[in-house]
Amino acid sequence: MTPIIRVTNLRKYFRVSLRAKGLVGTVRGLFTGDYRLVRAVDGISFEVQPGELVGYLGPNGAGKSTTLKMLTGLLVPTSGELHVNGRVPWRERKAYVAHIGAVFGNRSTLWWDLPVVDSLELLQYIYRVPPAAFRRNLDEFRELLELDAFLDTPVRSLSLGQRMRADLCAALLHNPDLVFLDEPTIGLDVVAKERIRQFILHVNREHGTTVLLTTHDLSDVEKLCERVMIIDHGQLLYDGTLSGLRERFGGKRELVVDFAEDYADVSVDGVEVAGREGPRVVYRFGREDMSASQLISALSERFRIEDLSVREPDIEDTVRRIYEERLLE
Repeated sequence: MTPIIRVTNLRKYFRVSLRAKGLVGTVRGLFTGDYRLVRAVDGISFEVQPGELVGYLGPNGAGKSTTLKMLTGLLVPTSGELHVNGRVPWRERKAYVAHIGAVFGNRSTLWWDLPVVDSLELLQYIYRVPPAAFRRNLDEFRELLELDAFLDTPVRSLSLGQRMRADLCAALLHNPDLVFLDEPTIGLDVVAKERIRQFILHVNREHGTTVLLTTHDLSDVEKLCERVMIIDHGQLLYDGTLSGLRERFGGKRELVVDFAEDYADVSVDGVEVAGREGPRVVYRFGREDMSASQLISALSERFRIEDLSVREPDIEDTVRRIYEERLLE
C-alpha cells in the first residue's frame, strides 16, 4: 500500500536575531546580524498509511505545529523530503488543498459575520462539491454534530464548542482524503469533547478518512488512536502503538484484589503491596518482573478471591516520563 504521507529526514530551522537589551543593543543588532539557529524540526522520518488515525504528541515548542504547517503547505522545509497524497504540498498547493481538510483549535475557517450555513454553502462552491454530495454530507454531519440549533447563527456568536463542531463540518464537506486536526477539543467541556471524538471516529471508520491528530489532551489519544508519534526538541522519540508505548515505558501496573477474608499476610515475593484496606489489597508490579496472570495465579493458590482488576499506568504519566527523562535517548 502506498503511504498517504511520506516524510524523510525532514528539517525546518529558523534564524532568531540576537539583540542586547536597551536602545543601544537594538541599534547594534540592526548592523551586526547576530542570530541563533532554532531547530524546530530536526530530521524526522515517518509514514502514514491511508485510513490511519494517528496521534502526534509533544510538549509546547516540540515541533508539532511546524510539522503540520509543512504538511499543509504553509511552510517550506529547510531540507528533507515530504510527499502527501502524491504531491509536494508547497509546490502544488492549489491542487493539494482540494483533497485535504484542516481544523486548528484556536482559529476558524468560517466567515466571522456570516451564519454557519452560509459559510458552508460558500465552501461548497470553493471546493466545487457536487450538489448531491454536498447535501448528503451536510445532512449526515448535521445529525452527527447536532448543528441544527445554530446553523443560522453568525459564527462570531457561537460558543467554542459550537464553533469547533461547525469547523469540523466545514473541513470534511468536500470528502478530503486526509484531515489534520490541531487541538480539536481544546477548552471544551466533557460532553462536547465526547461528541467530537465520536465524530472523528465516524469519519475515520465510515469514510476511510486519514486523520493526523495533535493534542495535549491525552484522553483524546486513548479514545481515538491506536498509533502515536511523540516529538520533542524537533526529534521523533517514539512511533508505534499506544499499547506498545505502555508496554515499554508505562512503569508499574497495579492489581486490585478483594479477598474473601482479611488475611494476615498477603505478601508475594517480588511484588510491592502498594495499599491495603481490610480485605482489599493493591499490588504494584513491573512488567519485566511478572505478568498479571502469573500474579493472579500465585494469589489464587494461597487465598480465596472475590474480585480483582488490573490498572494500567496512566498514559499522561507515561508520556510525561518520556518528555522529562527522554527515555529513548
